Formats: sequence, structure tokens, C-alpha cells
Amino acid sequence: MCTVGREPAGVWAAPGRVNLIGEHTDYNDGYVLPFALDRRALVAAAPAAGGGSTVHSLQQGPPPVRFSAATVSPGDVSGWGAYVAGVVWALRTGGHPVPELDLLLDSDVPIGAGLSSSAAVECAVAVALAELTGTPMTAELDRTAIARLAQRAENGFVGAPTGVMDQMAALHGRAGALVFLDTRTMAVEHVPFDPADHGLALLVVDTRAPHTLVDGQYAARRADCTAAAGDLGVPALRDAAPADLDRIPDPRRRRRARHVVTENARVLHVVATLRAGTDPRAIGPVLTASHTSLRVDFEVTVPHLDVAVDATLAAGAHGARMTGGGFGGCIVALVDAPDAGSVAAAVAGAFTGHGFAPPQAFHAGPAPGAGRCR
Repeated sequence: MCTVGREPAGVWAAPGRVNLIGEHTDYNDGYVLPFALDRRALVAAAPAAGGGSTVHSLQQGPPPVRFSAATVSPGDVSGWGAYVAGVVWALRTGGHPVPELDLLLDSDVPIGAGLSSSAAVECAVAVALAELTGTPMTAELDRTAIARLAQRAENGFVGAPTGVMDQMAALHGRAGALVFLDTRTMAVEHVPFDPADHGLALLVVDTRAPHTLVDGQYAARRADCTAAAGDLGVPALRDAAPADLDRIPDPRRRRRARHVVTENARVLHVVATLRAGTDPRAIGPVLTASHTSLRVDFEVTVPHLDVAVDATLAAGAHGARMTGGGFGGCIVALVDAPDAGSVAAAVAGAFTGHGFAPPQAFHAGPAPGAGRCR
């Protein structure tokens, strides 16, 4: 991989992520348990040959995106280029001046599948720029700080009100381990998780249903959670207990809060189970309970997701749930490794029966986080 017409100063990569459990808890100061995916966004970078910054994408094609690193601000760049320009803006306004650069992007993280393709781009660009500007991942600009800068790019520049889970998974990912994140304290623990050691596999099914977070649905759920915390007089729903929920007067907000409160408990249960060395099959029902909560209380599933989950369970999966923000995207299912093919075939058959476009299934497992490739 090289920048257009010349060799780059280096190539950096960052992974997508699968969230095993802990959905819509990160912006409620809660707990999440994602892992870095073995699919990555790559960026080749070099000092600019011209007077401004230029970004080419092998997926998005021409024309390239152009902007000035010295002045770019929210609203100047839209579309896919905003994820790159936003990182430049976040770094510069965070006190890390960025020179004009030529960048080339490549990625095999599916776009719009709920696997954080945007965060993968942000984090790949962020680690590249951190090194190129002489502030590599040190105490001054560590992995958590870079994740926060990438999140700021998505929130403040792109305009997506996401939490920090995606960026933290991309920066702190580790092979053979889940990233247990307390989003209030930003404490990270790597929880060992290797399904193959137990004859298991994680099957990710991309339903290929439309998936977007920059719309009113995600923002509305976040607003409901903020309002519910206000009803209870707590800083965030992280601080609420099941017994508190009846004090929320609005039924919709009460359901949203119930999901967050019970989802936090499910994350802690899964972490405790895996820490204890228990057979991971034991977490299967907890994954399924998470999906039910997301469907009934948080109302972020769509028929494609529900059909996929139901089909995997009917085919013998130990547990399954949607992963990501919802309204489309992927599910993740915990299956016995020899059955992975038949489970995937069962989902494909169910989709045919419902008149849906064919899904795409693949195996996933914890992979390393962002860093330099060469």
C-alpha cells in the first residue's frame, strides 16, 4: 500500500470491533465488553506534496477529499472524508499541531454493518498522525487519550453522538482477550477469551440491513437515557438500580433505563463467568437475554436482526444477540465450532424464507489493536 504516486512514510492500521455484550451502556457511564476484530482499516501517510491535505480511499473512489489541516473545522468536510478531517481537527484543537498530509485509506471492515468501520478509520488515522507529528503513544498521548480524540472527532466533527467504546476497543484490543471497559473511570481490563479452546466459535452474521447512526434514532435513545437519569436524580443510569425504575414516570424512558440497568448487570455477569474459567457456553443465555432487552425495552432491533438471532438459536447456538448500535448491522452467535456452517446456513435459509437479501457470515475472534504496520 502506498500513497498515490510515491512511497509513504509509514502504514498504520486499526481494527473494527464486535461488542460481545454491553450495548448502549457506554454513553450511560456503564460497562462494555467488546473485542477488536481481525478486519482493519489501513492508512498510508506522508507529508503533503502540495499546499493542503489530500485523502484518497480505495473503497470510496475518486474524487479525493481535500482540506487544510491548519484550518479545517466542523462543517468543512462531509461524507466519508469527515472521519479523517475530524481526527485532524481533534488533534489540532487538542494541542497537537498537524502538518499537511497525503493519506491513502484501505479497509476490509464492512461499512454500515455495525462493526465500527468509522472508528477503525478514525483510530488508524489518529495513530498515524500521532507518530508523524512526533507525539507517539506515550504518557503524553496514550491509547486512551487517542481513543478520546477519535471519539471527539466523531461527536464534534461528524456529528454522531456515539460513546467511546468503539475507539477504546480499536486502541486497546488484544489477541485472545476481550476489552472490559468501565466507561466512567476508563479503566480497561483484558479478560482472556479464546472460544476455540472450548470447541466453540463466534459466528458474526452481517444481515446487510441498512445501518446508520447519524440519524434521529440513536440520538433519541441517548436523550431518553439522559432524561431517565434526570428523573431519578442520578448522574447517569450507571448509578440506577432495578428498584429505582418504577420512579421513572414515562413508560418509554422507563423501558430504556431498564435495558441499561440490566445490561450493565449482564456485562458484569459475563466478566465474572469468564474470569472464573467457567465453560463459555454458560454465557450463551446472557447474550440472548441482552438481545431480548434490546428488542423489547430499547427497541433498536429490526426484523433482519431478530430473524437472524432466532434462526441461530433454533439451529443450536448457545446464545446470540445483535451487536452494535442496532437498526441493522450484525448479530454475534456463540456456537459449537463443528456446527458453525450449519448455523450460518440456517440463517441464510431463514432470510430466503422472509424475502431478505442473503446475509454474510464469518468467524470472529479477538485480535490486536491499532498500531504501525510498516
